[in-house]
Amino acid sequence: MKQYKYFLQEKDMPTHWYNVTADMKNPPPPYLHPATLNIMTPEDLAPVFPSACIEQEASREQFIEIPEEVQEIYRLWRPSPLFRAHRWEKALDTPAKIYYKWEGVSAAGSHKPNTAVAQAYYGKQDGLEGFATETGAGQWGSALSLAGQMFGLKIKVFMVAISYQQKPYRRIMMETWGGEVVASPSTQTHAGRAILEQDPDSPGSLGIAIGEALEYAMTHDGYKYALGSVVNFVLIHQTIIGLEARKQMEMAGDYPDIVIGCAGGGSNAAGLIYPFMKDKLTGDKPNLRALFVESTACPSMTRGRYAYDWGDTAKTGPVTMMHTVGHGFIPAPVHAGGLRYHGMAPTVSALLDQGFAEARAYHQIEALEAAHSFAASEGTIVAPETAHAVKATYDEAMACKESGEAKVILFNASGHGHFDLAAYDAYHRHALLDYRLEEAKLQEALKTLPKIS
Repeated sequence: MKQYKYFLQEKDMPTHWYNVTADMKNPPPPYLHPATLNIMTPEDLAPVFPSACIEQEASREQFIEIPEEVQEIYRLWRPSPLFRAHRWEKALDTPAKIYYKWEGVSAAGSHKPNTAVAQAYYGKQDGLEGFATETGAGQWGSALSLAGQMFGLKIKVFMVAISYQQKPYRRIMMETWGGEVVASPSTQTHAGRAILEQDPDSPGSLGIAIGEALEYAMTHDGYKYALGSVVNFVLIHQTIIGLEARKQMEMAGDYPDIVIGCAGGGSNAAGLIYPFMKDKLTGDKPNLRALFVESTACPSMTRGRYAYDWGDTAKTGPVTMMHTVGHGFIPAPVHAGGLRYHGMAPTVSALLDQGFAEARAYHQIEALEAAHSFAASEGTIVAPETAHAVKATYDEAMACKESGEAKVILFNASGHGHFDLAAYDAYHRHALLDYRLEEAKLQEALKTLPKIS
């Protein structure tokens, strides 16, 4: 009899996160101060992040203990299930074996609470009143609002304007959990007002929203900044996904040949991939393929430059070495709002640059087409961001059909699309648009990169 799902018991949930930099021979270069472009110190980051998060960012320890208070909240939805997509395999007529880790079981509907709960816990330990943050599609803002509610913290969310308009139910979700949500760019910060003066109808971007959130956090006593992706401590918190998946793949009697995740800043993809990447870095599984998938509307990995760049449009956050399309780049208003960040996580970028990982980009129509195929077979409607990982999985499965190879493919189904049905509606009505980024626009944005000696 076919087995479709693999569950771990609560007692089997990982008690430590994994830190990929411990196994990287060449970890990412250090952060630079946004004003001086000198190497940042932990003291420079103190006004921005909780103290424990700063320690984790600098850590080279291989495993970092998950506080019991965080584990207790994780148990509300973790361990999350692993599924074998037998029906989709049959529909595709592929010899490939497809597995997916389902993160849509969290209260917020995505992987984001894995780090939101941790950051809220550490913020409470530091005696904070609240956090300011940004959100694209609303997944991160929802998760942090949930976590803030659990730890009694105020949450101020700057939501990218186009997503604020496209996804009102995510805004309502945030507000239900006590979050205060404003469309970005807003009139509440100097950074937002400056953008609106230039373009009153700006659709916004994650780079703009990050700048607003940083400004708010640093000008309001008792507040710090919470980030849902990019920095390594966030990716560390997400590795509980892959650590669970390793145990579940052992239950299934398989090990992946290809591991796939969608990537805007890199958190959910790294969360699944890094615990398997460990085997590639140590030489145990040298042929493992790690595939990070982005949107063609914001192709930092596939068309951007590997260089130092500011993490936000207002140039107030750390300058990091990453794949970037330029901190001032405004992506097209695709439905995958979480894939509209101009840069990629420094660890992901370093692994790409060193040849340990691959990158691929898709237009939103082909991504939604693959997601529709997946939903028709498996029943699960995924978020537009996750649809990009589904499309990559589809392509790899069809390549197996062509070659006859029965490869094992594992992807992260990072969130449900129940609040993203406008994207599916546009797809059904043939009203969904593909946005082709002009090379001239990309090169213009890259001219603004800092000059680092």
